[in-house]
Amino acid sequence: MKHLITTLGLVPAEDAGMILPHEHVFVDLRNWREQGYATASAEEVIKLMKPELERAWGGGIFAIVECSPVGVGRRADLLRAVSEASGFPLLAPTGVYREPWMPEWVVRSSPAALYEWMLGELTGEIETSGVQAAWIKLSSGDEGMTANEAKVLQAAASAGAMTQALIGSHTLKGSVVREQLDLIERTGYVAERFLWIHAQAEPEFERNIEMAERGAWIEYDSIGSPGQDEICLDRIIRMVERGFAGRILISQDRGWYDPARLGGGNPLPYTYLVDSFLPKLRRAGMTEETIRMLTVDNPFRAFAR
Repeated sequence: MKHLITTLGLVPAEDAGMILPHEHVFVDLRNWREQGYATASAEEVIKLMKPELERAWGGGIFAIVECSPVGVGRRADLLRAVSEASGFPLLAPTGVYREPWMPEWVVRSSPAALYEWMLGELTGEIETSGVQAAWIKLSSGDEGMTANEAKVLQAAASAGAMTQALIGSHTLKGSVVREQLDLIERTGYVAERFLWIHAQAEPEFERNIEMAERGAWIEYDSIGSPGQDEICLDRIIRMVERGFAGRILISQDRGWYDPARLGGGNPLPYTYLVDSFLPKLRRAGMTEETIRMLTVDNPFRAFAR
């Protein structure tokens, strides 16, 4: 039986509800060399983020996929603390962000060593947090993968093949996704377990279709950002019309506690999709069956193992 692997334990399909597949609870976009990088106490994070997660739960959201890997302030210990304080399930990643955020130890590591590290977090725990990684998050350069980014993806494909974990990549251009899928398949994994994050950033809609035809998940995750609702609404409708409702994920890329800002900053609410965007889909003629597929069924199928 497949389950979601969350900070609060395993969740089967019958217990799951709406899942936001691309959000952040804690993230630091500064370079890891900067003083104070990824530094905060559990009490500080709980104070700011517990009310946001409780509001999400009150809005009908069951779980959030946390998308901050190594390189942008991943802190699984803080995720566990705020999750337990709020009773709200989070899905934490293994994996590494792209250069120049990539730490030196990753640059020095072989693909085999990175594979062993990811596999250990996917089957055991992230560092000493007690949190098992649910999936793999990585990224690529906008014009193509660097050698180190390709090395990370190769390791991810090998770890994914052993665990059936989803690989999600922050990738802005379809031409780069094509390269990533080719590498994944050469390594022995499958396009069906790859998630194109930020697919709305690709100006040519047909590239979204191309990757969906190869089997990849297509994620539109800027919902609620200025000028993005119209783009995402149009793409979702067109994807559904082309027969790809079963390969779409939708989210907002919101939150979060930012240790670079006083008191963690001012997080955006996780409830915009429920309060504002889903009504737009309904007014555009989207059926409740399709909306449930986009918000409940698809994210469970994508992230469950």
